[in-house]
Amino acid sequence: MAPEPALRLRGITKRYGAVVACDGVDLTLERGEIHGLLGENGAGKSTLMRILLGLETQDSGAIDRDGRAVTITGPRQAAALGISMVHQHFSLVDPLAVWENVALGQSGPVRRAAVRAGVRAAAERYGLAIDPDARVGSLSAGERQRVELLKCLRRDPAVLIMDEPTSVLTRAESAELFAVLRRVVAAEHRAVVLISHKLAEITTATDRVTVIRAGRVVLRRATAATTEAELAREMVGREVTLGAAVGVLPHAPAPAAPASSQAALRLRGLTTRPGLDDLCLTVHAGEIVGLYGAEGNGQKSLGDVLSGLTVPDAGTVEVAGAPVDLRRPGALSAAGLGIVPEDRHHAGVVLDLSVAENLVMTRLGDVSGRVFVDRRRLRRRARALADEYGITAPSLDSPLRTLSGGNQQRVVLARELSGRPRVLVAAQPSRGLDVGAVEDLYARLRRCASDGIAVLVISTELEEILALTTRVATIFRGRIVGELPTAQADAERLGLLTGGAA
Repeated sequence: MAPEPALRLRGITKRYGAVVACDGVDLTLERGEIHGLLGENGAGKSTLMRILLGLETQDSGAIDRDGRAVTITGPRQAAALGISMVHQHFSLVDPLAVWENVALGQSGPVRRAAVRAGVRAAAERYGLAIDPDARVGSLSAGERQRVELLKCLRRDPAVLIMDEPTSVLTRAESAELFAVLRRVVAAEHRAVVLISHKLAEITTATDRVTVIRAGRVVLRRATAATTEAELAREMVGREVTLGAAVGVLPHAPAPAAPASSQAALRLRGLTTRPGLDDLCLTVHAGEIVGLYGAEGNGQKSLGDVLSGLTVPDAGTVEVAGAPVDLRRPGALSAAGLGIVPEDRHHAGVVLDLSVAENLVMTRLGDVSGRVFVDRRRLRRRARALADEYGITAPSLDSPLRTLSGGNQQRVVLARELSGRPRVLVAAQPSRGLDVGAVEDLYARLRRCASDGIAVLVISTELEEILALTTRVATIFRGRIVGELPTAQADAERLGLLTGGAA
C-alpha cells in the first residue's frame, strides 16, 4: 500500500464576517516533494497556513496527519505534529547571537555548549554555513534566512512551510536555498510547502503546484505539466502579460527629462555611519531613475533618510531646488516627497490602526474641522482612495494588520500619491506582491512619471530595474559608482558596477 500523505486538508473553510477567506480548500502534501502554493495577495494562502500552525481555527473541514485525523488548537500542538514555518518577515532578535536565536522558544534548560554544537552540526549537515556566535544584527539577509531555516530544521519538522523565502535574497542566495531544500526533501523525506509570487521559482523548484483564487482551489497539477503563463492566468482569473508573470514587463519608459530642466530631487554628499558615503544623485521631473545594487550597500540607510527616520551626518536633500531641513519632522513630506518604504511594517503603516486611518494619517488637515478629525470626512476620503486603488478589506474600520501584504502596499501607495507629491521614492516596491498587483503597480509608477512626478525606484531586482526605469544608478558601499541609460544596461554591465568596478 502507498504511504499516507504527510498532511491532508479536506474542505477547509474559514470566514471572517461576510468575507470567506478559505472556501472548501483541499490540499495534499506528500513526503519527499516540494509543493508550490500560489495565489494573489488576499487569496487565502496565509489564512490556510495560519490554520495549519494553530494560529486560527477553521470553521469546517478536517486535517489528517499521516492518515490520522487531528485538531490543531495552538502553535505548540502544530510543532508537536511536526509542522513548522519559515515566515516571510524574519522573527529574529538582532542583538542576540545566532545560537541564542535558535534556542528561543526551546522548552527546558538551555545549555550554551549543546545549542552551539547543535547549530554547527545542523549547519554542516544542510550546507548552511553560519557562525553560531555571530550577532544576528550583523548578518546579511541571506545569512538571516539561513538562521530562520536552521531554527525550523533543528525541530525536525515533517512538514516545512516556506513563505516567500527569497523576497530579500540575491539570485545566488536563492539558488543556494533551493539546493538545500532539495537535499532536505530527498535525503530526509520531508514535505515542503513553497509559497512564492515568483513563478520562475515555482516552475523550477517544485514538484506539484496548487493555485488558490478568492479562497478556492482553481488548479492542482504536476509542475512539469503547467507553464508560467497558465499559472499567472489561474492566479488572477484573466490573461496577464507574460513578462509581468515572471517579473519583467515590456519596457515602456517615461520620457527622459531635458538636461537643462531643474532637478526635482537632488541628493548631495549624503553620509551616514554606517550606510552612506558621500552619495550624490539627481532625479528630474517626469523620469524614472533606478537605484540598483546588491542588498546591504546603503539602500536601507537612504530609505531611512528619505523617510525622515534618520538625519544624515553630512549632506543635503533638495526638493524642487529647495533644501529640506531634515531635522524637522514631516519636512520631507511637506516639501513634496512621498515614499513607499522598503519595510512597510517598520516605516510605512501602523498595523493596529484602521485601514481608513492609515490612508489619511499624513494629511489629517484634509479631514479635520477646527480642532478634531471629522470621522465622516475621513471615511469618505478613505473610501474614495480604496475604490481608486483597488484596496480589498473586510471593512475600512478593520485593523490594517488584517489585510494581505499586497493590499497593505496599495494603502501606502494610495496615501503617498494622494498628496500629489513632486517626488515619489519607491523602495523594493514589488516585494511580496502577486503578478496582478505588480502589473498594476508598474502601470501606476509609469503614470506618475507621465504626470511629471520624479520617480526614484530603489530595487535589488534586475528585471524590475530594466522594466521600469529610463536611467540606472548603481550603488556600492554607500556610493554611486556608475550611471547609464537603461537602454545601454545589461546584466553583465550592471553586475560589474554593483561589484564596485568603475
